[in-house]
Amino acid sequence: MFREQLQSGVAHVGLALREPEEFAARWNLKQVEYPLWVWASLMATAILGTMTYGMTMGLNGTASDVILKGLTCTLGAGLAWGIALPALYILNSLSGSKLRASSTLLAALVTTSWGGLAMVASIPINWFFTVAIPSPGFILLVNLVIFAGVGISMVDVFHRVMQRLEPQREVTPVWWLGIVGTIGAELFYFFGLFHFA
Repeated sequence: MFREQLQSGVAHVGLALREPEEFAARWNLKQVEYPLWVWASLMATAILGTMTYGMTMGLNGTASDVILKGLTCTLGAGLAWGIALPALYILNSLSGSKLRASSTLLAALVTTSWGGLAMVASIPINWFFTVAIPSPGFILLVNLVIFAGVGISMVDVFHRVMQRLEPQREVTPVWWLGIVGTIGAELFYFFGLFHFA
């Protein structure tokens, strides 16, 4: 039973990453009911992405630094998303959105999952520059560029998903990812994630 659920979750995550707009639209139009393990698989993709990327941020330290940075990156990203999520639904509804809370959550979760995959794809870049040029200032610059690139790609995915869910709205709430980014940057700084000395 668990194996079938895992395979189904992986297949749904694959669809969500290949066609995020279609994945979210099918739920919003009530054409499909995604089981709990599909939602958990999307969340696991985001956790796996932030944790493995965070581990590369500790490469110039000890083994405990690698583990601590992986956990810190996941904790900071998770808190940023969790803190900002109610604002997305509330402010989006106040601006005229008719989306159900579950559809809004799914759009955010698909975007988060996509961002986790983008973080995994960025691991070789961070790894190479961390090992090749072990200067703390340069490592910080590389990581900031990667986070900015992942953020821009997430804005694009979230915009496309929200546009598909509510095509009649002229403006999609991509401002929400600015809130997530701001909170995340503050938490990463507070947790010392960008300290590479």
